[in-house]
Amino acid sequence: MQAILTTQRIQWGLLFLALGVLYFALLREMAGDWAIDPNYSHGYLVPFIAASFLWQRREKLMEAEPQPASTGLLVMGAGLGMFFLGDLAAEYFTMRFSFLVVLAGIVLVLAGWEILRLVLFPLGYLIFMIPLPYTLYDSIAFPLKLFAAKAATAVLQFIWIPIHREGNILILENQTLEVADACSGIRSLVSLLALGVAMAAMFQRTTPRRIALVAAAVPIALFVNVLRIVVTGLLTHYVGPEAALGFFHEFEGMVVFAVALVMLFGTNVVLDRMGKKEKELKIGN
Repeated sequence: MQAILTTQRIQWGLLFLALGVLYFALLREMAGDWAIDPNYSHGYLVPFIAASFLWQRREKLMEAEPQPASTGLLVMGAGLGMFFLGDLAAEYFTMRFSFLVVLAGIVLVLAGWEILRLVLFPLGYLIFMIPLPYTLYDSIAFPLKLFAAKAATAVLQFIWIPIHREGNILILENQTLEVADACSGIRSLVSLLALGVAMAAMFQRTTPRRIALVAAAVPIALFVNVLRIVVTGLLTHYVGPEAALGFFHEFEGMVVFAVALVMLFGTNVVLDRMGKKEKELKIGN
């Protein structure tokens, strides 16, 4: 028995060593992207959150009996194929995503379907650490910019602030504001979705409430982004053009994101209480 365990550990060690050699440079570059791209600064937290989900499943993993599945070789092959095709096309998202596919294949080859099922969610959560391809990012950011510009303009006009919009350009009396990519709301959207999935897994016990919590991240992200632009417009109008630049703009972004966090946590509390009430009603009946 001890010899079998030793052999398994050697197999795991060799496969993960090969995985590290193949992906080390790619993962290091991805961590560098987290440092320079504010849209993915949450990437540093994602592996730790995924590790905590894995830790929560440690007892079930220890109880599960490994049943190696040869189909894992096909999964590994598919992942390696994605890696080399992505390398040929210089498409980093495909290469980075292939890391998760190959990792799933290794688990399947060495441990089987039952253990893969237990680690699938922590493994899948790692997708939040991978920056989106820029073509997809732009296709999402552009309509978000237009929506935010239209909504903010409508709110500012409603409260009698003189403003004119041309596409994603907002023209006030004393300043012209551009709703740029950084103000599109995609940064808040990606971060809130990652946080919403984590909270849903930790705090909600039914699938409908989990879906509701994750889905709530979308309108919350849209709302706070419009709020940020409205606040910027108000400060620019009443304080001056400097309110849309530098420290004030960055501080305003942090405050508005804090509002988004409070709203998401509040949604979680409401859903949790709804679940408790449903449980009490079932017991009462």
